[in-house]
Amino acid sequence: MTSALIGFAAVLVLVLLRMPIVFAMGLVGIVGYSYQTSFHAAVSMASRLIIDTAQDYGLSVVPLFILMGLFVNKGGLSRELYRVSHAFLGHFRGGLAMATIVACGGFSAICGSSLATAATMSKVAMPQMRKFGYSDQLSTASIAAGGTLGILIPPSVILVIYGLLTETSIGQLFIAGIIPGVIGILFYLAAVRYTVFRKPEAGPAGQRTAWRERLAALRDVWAVLLLFFVVIGGLYGVFDFYPINLTFSPTEAAGMGATGAFLIALSRKSLSFRGAMEVLIETAHTAARLFAVLIGAWIFSNFVNVAGLPDALLAFVTSWGASPMMVMFMILLVYIVLGCLFESLSMLLLTVPIFFPLVVSLGFDPVWFGIIVVVVTEISLITPPVGLNVFVLKGVLGDVSTATIFKGVTPFWVVDIIRLLLLTLVPWLVLVLPKSM
Repeated sequence: MTSALIGFAAVLVLVLLRMPIVFAMGLVGIVGYSYQTSFHAAVSMASRLIIDTAQDYGLSVVPLFILMGLFVNKGGLSRELYRVSHAFLGHFRGGLAMATIVACGGFSAICGSSLATAATMSKVAMPQMRKFGYSDQLSTASIAAGGTLGILIPPSVILVIYGLLTETSIGQLFIAGIIPGVIGILFYLAAVRYTVFRKPEAGPAGQRTAWRERLAALRDVWAVLLLFFVVIGGLYGVFDFYPINLTFSPTEAAGMGATGAFLIALSRKSLSFRGAMEVLIETAHTAARLFAVLIGAWIFSNFVNVAGLPDALLAFVTSWGASPMMVMFMILLVYIVLGCLFESLSMLLLTVPIFFPLVVSLGFDPVWFGIIVVVVTEISLITPPVGLNVFVLKGVLGDVSTATIFKGVTPFWVVDIIRLLLLTLVPWLVLVLPKSM
């Protein structure tokens, strides 16, 4: 156990010294595994993991969902989602910020990336909110917070990575993320209402949109609804009726989603040959980075298991006499603290190999724990001083300070903590859909 704790501390130090997380985990994992066994065994383990990862058909789900999100972005669907949300909510005080939250939720359902959601919606929503006199605090905060929904509402790349790390059903993780995602949207809308209640000038009400224009806006998002229905419905056998049998595996669902997004982009004449090549190249680069990080995480995980850290943690918790829920709250506290120092994917890959065996041995459902981990990871995206979504917005907008954005996201961070407590104390909210499918 001591060597595993030293290894964990070494990874933290290396990451804080700006070493990429993949090299930090891989290096510490190989050195630690060599110490526990032999150098030859460590090299054999690492090489086997690299070969197995390259040959694993199930991992193709990752680049396919990335490809789907990039094609969706090329198709310009974010503008249509914002338009329909604006049509129904723009006449309320703070309505444009609420429309941004709803549009982020819809875009997340076909994108799966928080950073892509925040970057895309900042270009769509920020000019409109400034045009109608919204404060920069509320405008940027609604985009940064709404962008976090990209890693929870299915299909989510980070849920795929959690499923691969823990061998948990990706389909069940996807369906389990729907209710927490909807709760997140509702809580963020409440945060907007609280902000404009305190400062009415932060989000003035706009003009009411006529029903004819609202229906016209709804017609423009049929492609989004159809794509989401095909991907998620195919996973759960919605199309499985005689004589048709169209139940998809996660990889097949990702392939259908990528194909559908490609056809949508083509039908809108927004995809040139050069644009398609750029999408394919970016997909390859992103997938390669994710696979490299996964390999590093698996190497580190093998070292932690050989060192006996999961069993030692379970023995320590049992001897301490703490209840399983008390242990869970301590784990969540660790995640919140780490969220102030690490970006979301690094935190997930670093901690899941350590905490997952302990959580399962205490009787918690692995699907439920996956959703809880992702919700905590969402919180880290808007937690100072790292808050990756905040820095993405800063990079896109340029003329808004990070202090302004962090100050604006405070109410959203508070409702996120409330949602985390709710989902932790009432697991039924997470598990009701997976258990019914």
